[in-house]
Amino acid sequence: MNATQQVTSLGQSLWLDNLSRSLIHDGILARLIAEDGISGVTSNPSIFQNALASSPYYADDLAKLRASEPDAERRYEALVIPDIQAACDLLLPTFAASGGKDGYVSLEVAPRWAVDAARTVEEAQRLSAAVNRRNLLVKVPGTPEGVSAFETLTRLGVNVNVTLLFSIAQAEAVFNAYIRGLTARAQTGADVHASRAVASLFLSRVDTLVDAQLTAIGTPEALSLRGKAAVAMAKLAYQRYLNIFHGEAFAALAQLGTAPQFLLWASTGVKNPDYSDLLYVEPLIGKETINTLPDKTLAALRDHGKPALRVANDIAEAKAQLAVLARLGIDMDAVGNSLQDDGVKLFEAAFQKLLSQTG
Repeated sequence: MNATQQVTSLGQSLWLDNLSRSLIHDGILARLIAEDGISGVTSNPSIFQNALASSPYYADDLAKLRASEPDAERRYEALVIPDIQAACDLLLPTFAASGGKDGYVSLEVAPRWAVDAARTVEEAQRLSAAVNRRNLLVKVPGTPEGVSAFETLTRLGVNVNVTLLFSIAQAEAVFNAYIRGLTARAQTGADVHASRAVASLFLSRVDTLVDAQLTAIGTPEALSLRGKAAVAMAKLAYQRYLNIFHGEAFAALAQLGTAPQFLLWASTGVKNPDYSDLLYVEPLIGKETINTLPDKTLAALRDHGKPALRVANDIAEAKAQLAVLARLGIDMDAVGNSLQDDGVKLFEAAFQKLLSQTG
């Protein structure tokens, strides 16, 4: 059993934070599923932008679409939806074996609808119907409007990956929206057994911003906290997950056989070369969690990872670290809101560049 398989045996799912036609056609994704226990795939505009630029398998289809489809966004969807479907099909045995708890592939609603709840609901339903796979998660941003849309989509039975979460407060708002949506769905008599959602908490970007603020403060106490904010935040978010989904708030839905909304660790590729390349992996291994890994981080885990259950460890230390950050004037909720705004803009810029590639 290699390190990646050890992680999955401990109760954490490993998803690949990458998708391209090359990964499918060249058998790479199938091999990762078979050999590393990869049990899901996430995608976003940046990933598909890179895929279209680097994979040779899109050229013929793109040439045909340029001649037949005048709308750039529809050309993009016609290129990537078959990739999403193929990945879903590869992961269908995982989905079936897990009873629908794992084996998902994510496709994102266009980022420009991040502040339009009604249009997000409409687009998520459209994409879900277009992909037509049971193991699809439609990605919706964790903006206030996105959270509202997520609640509605949960009530309607559309499974969602809520993305661009950067704080405990944002994650908790998503958890509560999931419970409200499921409760409303159950009250109509609709099936809730197949309802699934994940909450994607982004990590490396948090440390990048907080580290800059700590460096500006410059005291030994501040400098000693660099590279620690994101993991501390994630550990305390997991504690909130346990309190909510293994507590009274979810008890009635749990009795109906409804699945909790797992936390997904996102943005786990380390941006600071001075830090361990598994900074956002090893400390956050835990049951009922997901880590979505870019290729380089997955390779690092396979090569020198030392898996153990750690996400529930050192909670007092994590609380103390966030308390010191607050005392130093670093507001983690403000950090989260700023990063979410930036994330929407970055994904929209990537999406527009992606559309220009299909033009």
